[in-house]
Amino acid sequence: MTTPVSPKQEWWSVAELAAARLPGIPGTARGVTAKADREGWRDVPGAIKRKVGRGGGLLYHWSVLPLAARTKLIKHDASRPVEKLDRNSAWAAYAALPQKSKDEAARRLDAITKVELLHTSGAGHVHAVDTIAAEIGSSARTIYNWIDLIAGVAPEDRLAFVAPKAPKKRTQQADRAAYQPFMDWLKSAWLRPERPTFAQCYRMAERQAGQMGWPIPIEKTAKRWVDAEVLRTTQVYLREGVNGLMRCYPAQIRDRSGLHALEAVNADCHKIDVFVEWPDGTINRPQIVAFQDLYSGKFLSWRVDHDPNKVMVMAAFGELVDNWGIPKRCLFDNGREFANKWMTAGAPTRFRFKVREDDPIGVLPLLGIDMHWANPGHGQAKPIERAFRDLASDVAKDVRFAGAYVGNRPDAKPENYGSRAIKAAEFLEVLAEGIAEHNARTGRRSDTAKGRSFDETFAESYATAPIIKATEEQRHLWLMGQADGKLHKDSGKLTLHGNVYHCDWMSQEAGRKVIIRFDPEDLHSGVHLSALDGQYLGFAECQQKVGFFDLDGARSTARRNRQIVKAEKVLAELQRPIPVEQLAADMTNSAPSPSEALADLEAKVVKPVFRKPTAVTTFRDHMDPAAERAQEALILQMSASPSARPEPQHIGFLVADSPEERFRQAEDIAQRQRQGKPVGEAEAGWLEGFLEHAEYKAYSAIFGDFGSNNAG
Repeated sequence: MTTPVSPKQEWWSVAELAAARLPGIPGTARGVTAKADREGWRDVPGAIKRKVGRGGGLLYHWSVLPLAARTKLIKHDASRPVEKLDRNSAWAAYAALPQKSKDEAARRLDAITKVELLHTSGAGHVHAVDTIAAEIGSSARTIYNWIDLIAGVAPEDRLAFVAPKAPKKRTQQADRAAYQPFMDWLKSAWLRPERPTFAQCYRMAERQAGQMGWPIPIEKTAKRWVDAEVLRTTQVYLREGVNGLMRCYPAQIRDRSGLHALEAVNADCHKIDVFVEWPDGTINRPQIVAFQDLYSGKFLSWRVDHDPNKVMVMAAFGELVDNWGIPKRCLFDNGREFANKWMTAGAPTRFRFKVREDDPIGVLPLLGIDMHWANPGHGQAKPIERAFRDLASDVAKDVRFAGAYVGNRPDAKPENYGSRAIKAAEFLEVLAEGIAEHNARTGRRSDTAKGRSFDETFAESYATAPIIKATEEQRHLWLMGQADGKLHKDSGKLTLHGNVYHCDWMSQEAGRKVIIRFDPEDLHSGVHLSALDGQYLGFAECQQKVGFFDLDGARSTARRNRQIVKAEKVLAELQRPIPVEQLAADMTNSAPSPSEALADLEAKVVKPVFRKPTAVTTFRDHMDPAAERAQEALILQMSASPSARPEPQHIGFLVADSPEERFRQAEDIAQRQRQGKPVGEAEAGWLEGFLEHAEYKAYSAIFGDFGSNNAG
């Protein structure tokens, strides 16, 4: 027996049946209602139900329709593609909504459920919708819209379909294209290593847009578009570089459980924040170099010096191998003190210093130790950095170092900064105690320690680990520094750091290039010489101990000499504050020309200016006519030859004959004016004109330079 095929729409209202124009069905709602009453559609069990939605009414099942009408419905639906509600898309959209929208979907579904419950209990549909609308504080039209959203949806999927839709983008892609020139300029200005603020770049883009005529979005919208178009990691990379990009991803979690004690070590230098006074009187912050076991985290060896150098690295490495054994791998910082030729020459991954063919092979390649280099400026790559942070802080803030602590940043200096410097011997003693306490402290939470101390973790693994001990011949490699040199062409002697080394066999090797191995802490103990291919030649004793007894002393003295020379240069510059070039330029600018040297006396005197006149005028602009006539007569009198000069005339007062007397007469009138004594109109007019005359200026200069007793 086949299952009867049903049309897509199973329930029909009176209006829908009238509009469908089905065979045997009237074309009006009144006709359909009359036909239903005549044929008893309401009496068929399960063939009638109330309409859910606004307006109410009855719905009839398609099975009560005439056969011709049912056949047409089935054929019509079979010819149309079946439209299915995509429940997967609905639920995917629901999952992407914020919690606020999901809460709203639950509220809507609860309202619809209450409406259906009231309607099932016998209440009218319209009354049920109005009641729930009033309860939830919404309109009936809103609830009708919610009911339409779930029409034909299975009850288990209603929540996804009734949920609010995600808001559409307020700006269409086509509309945003008009802002593309502005956005390109803005993004280019903002995504720079200088890391300008977005507001600053937006203002600059606005100015550019004003010149080019580009449309401008508001700043908030522009920032939202940039964030949508450019990934955050890309923004960080373009503005902060590789280091900033690495901070966007979690640090690698290294599993040390697969290692064993002394299988791998890492080393680094660290400056201790304490002022230390060294035996030579130098006061500075000391540097510590330490080797740490990667499996346990224990400090295995360490050395202290003024600054990082290959001597302290070699000494610390020698202590490591001497006390514990030869590690298989070493993780080094990329500093020059670790990449020195004594340690690493010949390693394929070493990219420091100039590589020469006759370079002697370093200690680590000779011992078969694999080297790994940490990324520069990436502290996460070196586990010892974390240990230094705790150790250095505990040691520097030890109560015995009160007054010598300098702070871990320039802006974190304590109040008693610089009040004390610790003696080197005392510092080394406290540092040794700090390292021992650091290794012995229990409660470590690493994967290998599991609550134990570093000492306990290392000891447990060291007892069962395959440790390689060094032979006496290998011991010479790390206890001695190395250098290349050449024996004297005649005697075969070797000179190193001022000391002379020689043995009888060296006379046979005169002029030969050799590899020199020596104890950096005792240069007077002799050297071991090898050929460039590594063949051991022999030992040479120190014949003339004129140089330093250790390499560190040579370095200290060389550093002291450099400081002395630097200080002398500063003192010399203090004694010569003006550079020679400036002196030459000043001389060139101040040298007078030949014409200036022959100028009149008035050109050699700088005229003081006591007040600035309000307007540029001459004394004729405001001179009394009588005084002007007297001045003109005086000028004619002084310019005439002695034989033709007339007798002095009385122009209200008597003008002196000689230039010196006229000068003194002018000074007397000027003094009376300053003292407020009576001065005649003619005298004042003559004085004003005479003060501008070259004769007065010349005598004024002479009296000012040599005194009035030398005039005449």
